[in-house]
Amino acid sequence: MARPRIAILDDYQRQALASADWQAVRARGDITVFDHHLQEDEAARILADFEVLCTMRERMALPRSLLQRLRKLRFIAVTGPHHRTLDLDAAAELGITVSCTPRVAAGQFATAELAWGLILALLRHIPAEAQNMREGGWQRTMGHALAGRCLGLLGLGRLGGYMAPIARAFNMNVIAWSQNLTEEAARSAGALRVDKDVLFSESDIISVHLVLSERTRHIVGRRELALMKAGSYLVNTSRGGLIDKEALIEALHAGAIAGAALDTFDVEPLPDDDPLRRIPNVLLTPHLGYTVKETFQGFYEATVENIIAFFDGSPIRVLRNSP
Repeated sequence: MARPRIAILDDYQRQALASADWQAVRARGDITVFDHHLQEDEAARILADFEVLCTMRERMALPRSLLQRLRKLRFIAVTGPHHRTLDLDAAAELGITVSCTPRVAAGQFATAELAWGLILALLRHIPAEAQNMREGGWQRTMGHALAGRCLGLLGLGRLGGYMAPIARAFNMNVIAWSQNLTEEAARSAGALRVDKDVLFSESDIISVHLVLSERTRHIVGRRELALMKAGSYLVNTSRGGLIDKEALIEALHAGAIAGAALDTFDVEPLPDDDPLRRIPNVLLTPHLGYTVKETFQGFYEATVENIIAFFDGSPIRVLRNSP
């Protein structure tokens, strides 16, 4: 009998096999690692003979249209507690089992840590000055201190909540808004709840920490960007679709805001010819928020457990849509 084929998808940094002990999986099947992103038609062709797919977060979308073309697929191991671009209903109808992994405690602050790295890099012009040093130059820019400035948190949930105490440590004022945020919840997180317009008009730095949904798509649009101060900054480590990209490009070109730092994008990997790559007052990072060794180790160790449990006929951490 042919051994099952297992695909590890979107392993850009080639960290999957080094992050866990895959020996038990290798004993049961053949593993292939894909270190580049597969578009849907390419994925349908290349993955046609695979029975198991291992994803890294939501790098690979798995809509019904793709799942229907993967006739041998029996199991999908996703990392994290959900996968918003995987059609779970289609998977269930097609007899494909989906298992998830728990959140990794060691990496739970990673996205907030990156957000602060981006904020400091923006206000102190760290990338430009570091490049100047490599080229033999010296001081060329003038940065801004964080103390006394106002941090606006667009979203104060689990990830946004990590931002407030760090801002306080920098002696910043912290305000926050989201559709369901209450004054009490904001106060307990160390922030002041304000109206949405106040958040955009009074913040020196706005950091976005919302879940992408139809209600929040393009929640930062032309109107919101027009409310921002000319010297303010926008930081997004959540999802690209939260910001109207065209409106942001217009605002940056016009000098309506001082700059932006973006770690997430509508299309990932970001195309080489994307106009964001050519705007000087934009700091871009390739979705680094959760990509730390601690997170990958926890994700892939649990992935190995999930695959072995499936092979043994007793799948664990099965992911299903709520009825």
